[in-house]
Amino acid sequence: MFTENKLTEDMAEIEAFLLAERTKTLSEAEWRFRMRGYGYNLKRTTGGVEVSRLPQNKLLGTLAL
Repeated sequence: MFTENKLTEDMAEIEAFLLAERTKTLSEAEWRFRMRGYGYNLKRTTGGVEVSRLPQNKLLGTLAL
């Protein structure tokens, strides 16, 4: 998906982008909403936050938060 205006599948770049965007939001719900606009679906699990690509909802990886 797109991070910083370029297409990437690298989870390290995606993680950096997601965490940078998280600092701009007031709540986790707002963060999830913003990331859906960028094409990412975030789902809280016991192991962290699962990151999926929309619209296929393909799992890309998990953030340990």
